[in-house]
Amino acid sequence: MGKAQDISDSQFEAEVLQANSPVLVDFWAAWCGPCRLIAPMMDWAAETYGDRLKVVKMEVDPNPATIAQYKVEGIPTLLLIQNGEVLARQEGVISKPKLDAMLKAHLG
Repeated sequence: MGKAQDISDSQFEAEVLQANSPVLVDFWAAWCGPCRLIAPMMDWAAETYGDRLKVVKMEVDPNPATIAQYKVEGIPTLLLIQNGEVLARQEGVISKPKLDAMLKAHLG
């Protein structure tokens, strides 16, 4: 716990869709400046909500299948997924208080 895990298309179903808890997915790219601003908040979310939430990161360029499936057009994009259903979606940079509010709204 305490750190966001990198996953790929081939791991998405097992790590996200079959997870026992909600999963926060961060879609990012190495060349994306705003993505670098969000990266520390993903580790913060993993540390803060690690008992109720799994946090994963997916680089968009090498993982086109998942990107297409979830219609990720801008990055960073955050999806909160539980039981295969998207509970929340956030495109673009998000502040830590806004991320915290989004997570609290769905995690109780």
